[in-house]
Amino acid sequence: MEENFFERVYAIAKQIPEGKVTSYGAIAKALGTARSARMVGWAMNASHHRDDVPAHRVVNRKGLLSGKHHFDGTNLMQQLLENEGIEVVDNQIVDFERHFWEPKRD
Repeated sequence: MEENFFERVYAIAKQIPEGKVTSYGAIAKALGTARSARMVGWAMNASHHRDDVPAHRVVNRKGLLSGKHHFDGTNLMQQLLENEGIEVVDNQIVDFERHFWEPKRD
């Protein structure tokens, strides 16, 4: 069942448009499940071997790059976001509300 949950998380993450971000909690809410944002975080951490899941676009509810230590390289998550036009200062997305993408309930 956990693997199925992870795949549902990945399906939502794949929909995040370039230049946008969402949060672990927003994905959990979209899944309409009692599972917590923490479980979404575990799924994202497990996705780093997959090139088809844009894990760099999932941040915490305050726009912090809380999962950045799971990426290869010191600032890879920040670099990937900046390549998409998202400014990051002190591990936090600048103008987070403008870049936030709300996933649809599945």
